[in-house]
Formats: sequence, structure tokens, C-alpha cells
Amino acid sequence: MGSIPRDKGPDTHSLKLFDADELTDPPQTAGGVVEMPSTFRKSAFDGYPVWTENKSKLIQQYVYHFIMVTHHGTYIDGFAGPQVEEYNDDSWSAKRVLEIKPPWIRRFMLCDLSPAQVGRLEQLKQERRDAGDKRKIEILGGDFNVVVDSILTPDNIGEREATFCLLDQRTFECQWKTVEKLAAYKSLSKIELFYFVPVGWLNRAMSRTTKQEDKLRAWWGRDDVDIVRNARQVDVAELFVDRFQRELGYKKALAWPIHDRGSEGRVMYYMIHATDHPQAPKLMNRSYWKSTKAAEPMAHTQAVLEGFELGGAPLQGPPAGE
Repeated sequence: MGSIPRDKGPDTHSLKLFDADELTDPPQTAGGVVEMPSTFRKSAFDGYPVWTENKSKLIQQYVYHFIMVTHHGTYIDGFAGPQVEEYNDDSWSAKRVLEIKPPWIRRFMLCDLSPAQVGRLEQLKQERRDAGDKRKIEILGGDFNVVVDSILTPDNIGEREATFCLLDQRTFECQWKTVEKLAAYKSLSKIELFYFVPVGWLNRAMSRTTKQEDKLRAWWGRDDVDIVRNARQVDVAELFVDRFQRELGYKKALAWPIHDRGSEGRVMYYMIHATDHPQAPKLMNRSYWKSTKAAEPMAHTQAVLEGFELGGAPLQGPPAGE
């Protein structure tokens, strides 16, 4: 994200931007990990916490708020195919983001290694074409750790292009060097990232990967991968938050818990939200809370977010004809 408009006196605009009833206060955190209530009601309509089945809706909700501010953008998804064979429309993040209205994201770059998943992405692209969607939707088959080099070029992403990247890896697919490349690409304001850490089965997966230490080291990016293997879930989240800020240089990184409804609220993922915009945690808190609620009217969201700048580009009107 980019900068806030220059200070021209008392900050009365921020008070207007975030009204008390909009739940846009910063989240409660400890060590960079967002703290959620410890009691869970068995209701599909709870605002907290975000359950695993609401993960894609959380992604959609934040990207929606993102474009309400930027009115443009490029969306990158490194592992874009549906994560389960018996997927449905509600659980597929790429599909949800493509369906966001108004359609102000100008370019989508959707990658997956599996030929079957690439086929599903091509089908999704055709569905969008049949619906009259003429935006740039690029389906990229291959290992995202390699494909990322062809994505991060000036022809694809300019310095002032608002850019969001989803790294919803299954377990160890995203190498740390790939995250480093994404973080280093832009100098004015880094590419905004959602990076998923599957803590619910991480220790079990690491114990089964002892014969593939090179894969683990590539994922972690260092030789001291044992500190992850022997850590508690919350400690793993804190380690990643620290690395995103200290090593990658993001101004703010927070770990958001994604829970499993079927196991009394056990945390299955931590989603690391890395950003350069100081107000983004408030926007994320709003998105987290809204992710299990009904969609709000666009005019209401625009009023709440009026005046923000994200992605290093000045706030601009919607594209012509939208």
C-alpha cells in the first residue's frame, strides 16, 4: 500500500474515515499475533473467529476493501487452483476475487503447477469471458517459484501499480526466496501479501519430510529450520511476523488466525498480512469481522474509506464506463 495524504492540519479526516461503529480499531495483538476470543459459538453467522470455510471470503473481503480505495490494481495468486477436488464456488479464492464488483482490478495473474488445476483456471477464465469480462486474466502453468520472475517485470507491474499477492500454499510449496523477490520488487510501497502458514498440520508434515530437508530449507529460507519444527503454533506465527518485518522490510506484519469449526476452534492457519500502509491493520480488522457477514452496499464502503491512498498510487475515479 502507499502513503496517506499529507498532513494539512488537525487530523479530523481520520475520525470521519473510521467511525466508532465500523470496527476499524487496530486489532489486539501479542507478539504480532492477532488475539481472538477463546470461546466459540457454533454459529455460521459469528463475526469472530474466521473459520476455515470462510478463508476465501476473508480474502475476497479484504481485496474488495483494497479496490474501494485504489479503484485499480493487479492481483497475483501463486497457487490459484481450488485446494480440494470437491471444491465449491464459495471456497475458491480466485473465483471469489474475479467476481468482486465493481470490477476495478485490471489484471489477474493466476498460477498453478498442476495441469488439472490449470485446466480449472482456464475454465474459470472462459466463464468470465462468457459473462462479458474483458479484463486481463492470465493463466500461468508452472512452479510459482520460477514463474514469479516473469511476473515481476515493469511491463506487468509498474512502480505505482497497486498490487496484491495471495500465497495460499498447501504446506511447503512457496520458497522463501520467492517471498523475498515479491517484497523487494517495488521501492515506493511493497507488494501487499497474504501468506498462509498451515500450523494445524505443520509439525506432522515436517516429520514426514525428514528425507526432503532441501525442500524444508527452501521453504524456510535458512538452515535453522529446526526452530520451526520444535515450536508451538503461536511461536511459529511470531517467527514469520518477525521475518516479514525485520528481514523483508515490511512496515507492518500481523498473523491472523483461521480456525477449524469442527475441533472446538483449533487454529489451522495463520495468515500473515504484510503491508507498508500504517492503516492497513484497521482495514484488515474490518475485513476479518465482515468476512462472515452479508455484503455491505458499495456506497457505504466508499464513504467509510473515502480519502485513502493505497498501492503507491493516488486515489482516482473508477475506470471509464464502470
